[in-house]
Amino acid sequence: MKMKIRVCQGVGGIIIITMVTSLMLVYNSSSGDRSSPPSSSSSSSHRLVATVPTTKRLERTQRHSTLEGYAGVVDHKPLKMHCRTCALVTSSGQLTGSRRGEEIDQSECVIRMNDAPSIAYQQDVGQRTSLRVVAHSSLQRVLRSRQELLNASQDTVFIFWGPSSCMRRDGKGHVYNNLRLLNQLLPKLKIYIISRLKMLKFDELFKKETGIDRKSSNSWLSTGWFTMAIALELCDRINVFGMVSPDFCRSSSHPTVPYHYYEPLGPGECSMYLSHERSRRGSHHRFITEKTVFANWARTLNIHFYQPDWQPSAIVTSVNSSYTSAPAGS
Repeated sequence: MKMKIRVCQGVGGIIIITMVTSLMLVYNSSSGDRSSPPSSSSSSSHRLVATVPTTKRLERTQRHSTLEGYAGVVDHKPLKMHCRTCALVTSSGQLTGSRRGEEIDQSECVIRMNDAPSIAYQQDVGQRTSLRVVAHSSLQRVLRSRQELLNASQDTVFIFWGPSSCMRRDGKGHVYNNLRLLNQLLPKLKIYIISRLKMLKFDELFKKETGIDRKSSNSWLSTGWFTMAIALELCDRINVFGMVSPDFCRSSSHPTVPYHYYEPLGPGECSMYLSHERSRRGSHHRFITEKTVFANWARTLNIHFYQPDWQPSAIVTSVNSSYTSAPAGS
């Protein structure tokens, strides 16, 4: 859920000839091997629609085979994916030493974010990856981790999100152009982008749930926000690993862990959350506000939190508790 405030400057030079050549060599040499069981792809996936907001309830509707608003970068076809159980693995230092890896890998689908690695951390975070949600500004880091990316590429779906200036299809969207080139060179990679209309839906959802306008408050939705919302569309049950409760960091006795389990010398998790939540200047994430929304969703949806293990307690009245995932066009 790393901060993503850079726009597209310099992204056009991300895919270097030597990197692509290396990707192709590794990909071709390992195309016959699969490092993990395939993720579930089914003719059914569920969608949630909001009831009247004042009822504070969420309802499931019938399952759908297609998730609208996620388009393949080459063929523009919508994503078709459904999972009965999902392990949504955060990048939090809460997972260090957890030994949750085997439990995570037992889920039908395993969801990860950005460039969070599993190699060398399997005991704590597992080794399978069914879906990876990636911010536009993390593309270069994902490519630098090309060996691991390709080891899982035949089973992993990649969903990239970013502002429309990066994702436009008229030749001026640098991230989209690079993803399209990459997918043309490595056609077995399953790469999708979130459409502009779907991105607007995510903004509307944040405002409906919190009463906060993302743009006017100089906020950026985190990769965690997109990942949780996507998981609600494709998973029957979501087991979240490494996400703290909304009030965790407000306790003076909370343990100190790194923001990312793979960056032990990086900033502390709670210091990052609190500094962003309190910031009123410049662009920032609303990490704690987002977690408050997730806690509200968990009261009526099949969402469960582990490492640390916690359940939502009293009703949180500072946010609305309605969720909508109405189809968005591409």
